[in-house]
Amino acid sequence: MTDAETAPRTHNETIRTQLLDAALAHAAFDGWSSSTFKKACEDTGLSTGDARNACPGGELGLISFWSRQLDRQAARKIVKAELARMKIRERVTFGVLCRLEAIAPHEEAARRARARLLLPDAATEAPKLLWATADTIWRAIGDTSTDANFYSKRAILSGVYGTTLSSWLNEDSADKPQAREFLDRRIQNVMDFEKTKGQVLKLTADLPDIGGFLGKLRYGPGPRI
Repeated sequence: MTDAETAPRTHNETIRTQLLDAALAHAAFDGWSSSTFKKACEDTGLSTGDARNACPGGELGLISFWSRQLDRQAARKIVKAELARMKIRERVTFGVLCRLEAIAPHEEAARRARARLLLPDAATEAPKLLWATADTIWRAIGDTSTDANFYSKRAILSGVYGTTLSSWLNEDSADKPQAREFLDRRIQNVMDFEKTKGQVLKLTADLPDIGGFLGKLRYGPGPRI
């Protein structure tokens, strides 16, 4: 568990948590709207002004806060698992499933949140949340990649998680067999990337350090001796 997870909540975080708990009960039926945010304010006894100060984004801000809470919840479960016994494919699959299963208590609210994130005013927020989830999963399973590899892994897993989430929420069965099969197929995308990356590294092992060369062009060759 990280310092961020054990640190005491700030006043605003406490308010956002209270608002979220109240909003989840309404969102399952009414969706994520300004009306839901107002009802959450009434349920918690907060004025709209105080609530907006703590959560300027309103209902969209609460969805973002909830998503990051679920990320942290999934991360805690992932790091407690015996990851060393898993192959990379199993780790990634397990990580995605941990995040999906974290939604279980509020699955209908999650369906409504997905619909809310498809609206135009969430055009920038939705990709950020997917990226944050992918980053959380990769870090929790022990990824230490850097540079382009770091970004490629997260971009690919963002797509895997996003499409699997849709399948997961659209399936009525509690065990989600179809969504799990869909995830298995999509994880192959990640594995294909790893395989291709390995082949490229092998083929270019004896080539000059192009990255270092370009860096010198950008910043200069350094002091002459």
